[in-house]
Amino acid sequence: MRIYLTVIDDTPEAEIALRFAARRAVKTGGGVEILALIPQQEFIAFGGVQATIEDEARLQAEGLVAKAAGTLIEESGLRPSIVVRQGDGPKIIREMIAANADIAALVLGAAASGAPGPLVTHFAGDVGALPVPLMIIPGNLDRAAIDRLS
Repeated sequence: MRIYLTVIDDTPEAEIALRFAARRAVKTGGGVEILALIPQQEFIAFGGVQATIEDEARLQAEGLVAKAAGTLIEESGLRPSIVVRQGDGPKIIREMIAANADIAALVLGAAASGAPGPLVTHFAGDVGALPVPLMIIPGNLDRAAIDRLS
C-alpha cells in the first residue's frame, strides 16, 4: 500500500500538507502516516522539571495528532497511522522512510509567506538523497485548490 508520510504541528501549512496527503491516499488507494515531532529539550539540572517539560511537549504533540487524525477520519474516512517521536526531525523522518518500504512520498507544507519552514528547507536542499519523492504543498492554497490538485 502507498503511504504518504506527513508531519503535523500547529501551523496552517501542516494542515494543508495533511489534506493533500489524505486526498492523494484516497485517490490512489493508499494510506497516511502522521508524524508529530517533539523537539529535543535542553538539559535542565533538576530532573523533575525536565520530566515535566518533556511530558507537556509530548501531551501537546499527542493532542495535535489526535485532532489531525480525527479530521482525517471525518473528511476522508482514512484511518491514519500515528507516530510521535522526540529528537532531530530530519533524522527521524529519514529513519522512518528507511524502515518502511510502503512510504511512497514525504508530503510537507511550505509557509504561505517568508521562509518555507525548517523541514522543507532541509529536505528541498537534499532532495536527491531521498529514496522517495518530496511533495511540497504551498501554504497559500485553499481547500478547493488542494482538492483540485490532489
